[in-house]
Amino acid sequence: MSNFDHLQSHVDSSPHPLIFATVSGAHLYGFPSPDSDFDLRGVHVLPIETVVGLDDGEQTIAHEFIDAGREIDLVTHDVGKFFAMVLKRNGYVLEQIFSPLVVHTTPAHDELKSIATGCVTRHHAHHYLGFAATQWRLWLKDSPPRVKPLLYVYRVLLTGIHLMRTGRIESNLSLLNEDFGLTFIDDLIAQKRTGPEKGPIDGPGPAFHTTQYERLTVRLRETQAATRLPDAPTTRPALNDLLVHLRTTHPNKSD
Repeated sequence: MSNFDHLQSHVDSSPHPLIFATVSGAHLYGFPSPDSDFDLRGVHVLPIETVVGLDDGEQTIAHEFIDAGREIDLVTHDVGKFFAMVLKRNGYVLEQIFSPLVVHTTPAHDELKSIATGCVTRHHAHHYLGFAATQWRLWLKDSPPRVKPLLYVYRVLLTGIHLMRTGRIESNLSLLNEDFGLTFIDDLIAQKRTGPEKGPIDGPGPAFHTTQYERLTVRLRETQAATRLPDAPTTRPALNDLLVHLRTTHPNKSD
């Protein structure tokens, strides 16, 4: 997307060919502050001689850059490590694959999106329940309470409910709330988008949000119980075939 053209040079600095690089974090979730950092996530392909040799190679590569005063955090995983995560109940990697904020893409990325749809299971609800619980504990410890961790709580709960209902990833809290219609979430998003990254909450306090958190947690559990999603990925063979293809045909970046 044109709004992220300035990130292209940082993606190009990757030492290995990339399958994709997308924007994650607050920009993906629909509530970046004016001073929010950019979180870039992607998948690289290690040279075949690295994979079959004694060394593990760079399974994960992390770089930090400063661009126009804002931090850019670029993290990529080797394709084998990443595909293994896709087969687990890891909603975070699915969000990276399906992020509409694309900085770099390839035909393999399109194929991966098709295959990853068949890797969504009912057990992904546990990922979102666990993430929400962690963010909720962080928010309760805040003094004064901040907007950001509270928005993360609501974002993961609504993403999880939507996923159990539809089998599709939606990470943008504003778009999710068009269906849920929770006006207090719109108010929180407005605070986050116009205030500083670590700004305090303005509005109802812990008692109100405790009720909402508990209600949405129950709703996610109920939606999981009723979902038609499978118990295990159905496209594991296709994911394996794509991995083999990428390992054996992808050139080194220096080639």
